[in-house]
Amino acid sequence: MKLLIIAPCLLSPFYVYRGPKGKEYETARLLRELIGELGEDWQVLAYPCPEFELLGWPRAPASREVYEGLGMRERANRVADFIGRVLTEEKPGRVVFIGVKGSPTCGVFHTTSSDPKSYPYPVMREFFYMGKEDRLIRSKEIVEKGGFKLVSGPGLLFEELMKRFPDAEFLEFDKDDIRSSMKRTARALKGDKNRARNNQ
Repeated sequence: MKLLIIAPCLLSPFYVYRGPKGKEYETARLLRELIGELGEDWQVLAYPCPEFELLGWPRAPASREVYEGLGMRERANRVADFIGRVLTEEKPGRVVFIGVKGSPTCGVFHTTSSDPKSYPYPVMREFFYMGKEDRLIRSKEIVEKGGFKLVSGPGLLFEELMKRFPDAEFLEFDKDDIRSSMKRTARALKGDKNRARNNQ
């Protein structure tokens, strides 16, 4: 067995914190098509979204530091425990993780950083009651005013996964560059494992 372990928002865009936009719909459609082209020896595990588990949906945008302060490490460890149990029981011959570029939890090589002391925490409650269009506008404002930055390094969940499963292969999907991300992902999954290992 080969096992693809993938961030759930890549397959079902409705997990995205603010609600899906065009790029999330397109990403999900193309990845589902690609998975359908894989051989019968592949299985797929879309793990529980740790951000949804912690804060529900919809969620205001937040950085890695904000999520860490809210207790994300505990949730990330619980998801990693679940994945570890599956790997122990199923013993796949190949394991490939796919995370999301810039995600505070599921970033592989890039995550989002900001100063947690300046984060407008009350907006998290307000955000829950906003309609989709208002959320899209407010999300952009929070990111811009909060000084969110894309930085090198993994999100909180993938930091733990890379520690626990160092022999697995890790890919990062950039929803702002879907074409290149799809090419890398297809080449990695359909090719040999040496091509896929730690593919940015």
